[in-house]
Amino acid sequence: MIRTALVRTLSARGHSTMTAPSALDGLQSLVAHRPDVVLLDLGLPDLDGGALLAMIRAVSDVPVIVVSARDDGAGIVALLDAGADDYLVKPFAADQLEARIRAVLRRADPGRPTGPLVVGGLTIDTRARTVELDGAALDLSPKEFDLLAHLAARAGEVVPKRELLTQVWNQPYGGADRTVDVHLHWLRRKLGESAEAPRYLHRVRGVGIKLTPPA
Repeated sequence: MIRTALVRTLSARGHSTMTAPSALDGLQSLVAHRPDVVLLDLGLPDLDGGALLAMIRAVSDVPVIVVSARDDGAGIVALLDAGADDYLVKPFAADQLEARIRAVLRRADPGRPTGPLVVGGLTIDTRARTVELDGAALDLSPKEFDLLAHLAARAGEVVPKRELLTQVWNQPYGGADRTVDVHLHWLRRKLGESAEAPRYLHRVRGVGIKLTPPA
């Protein structure tokens, strides 16, 4: 019930949320979807949240906010020392949680944009996971969105395909360039362009992809 209420509150404030009912499900979701922030309860059915925190820190530096009814001072300090970025004791106000999320995001990436990414007629809201092209909403798949958002965050720069495979597909040791090419093809169709007649997505042969506004 608390998780459902929390999702409703965060969604109403423009956050895109995912939930997991157990520690192992949560760890799998983190690896697969690479969230910006993790809200971690301690009373999980399969593992204690402290054990999950150690597992998260072994694979990711994602900001972690512990949200728990446990208010033992020594326990809070131990979790912060173990890698938690913040600790919030239940019950808490939605505004307080929102402020904590903003704070850990600023610390995690001081250069993180505070509003939507705008490139020409493209407006990409990474919090709400929405894209508009010249004022019209685009229906993108999750990977199409992640690909476009990553390129928009580096607008004007040539982004290597290896970086896209690492950051978007979580393949740190590389993978098939064809994966990127297929998603770029689908994305170009939705942007009303093609590889032969690009508007936003420009291929730099042998190097990577560059997102720029139309001339």
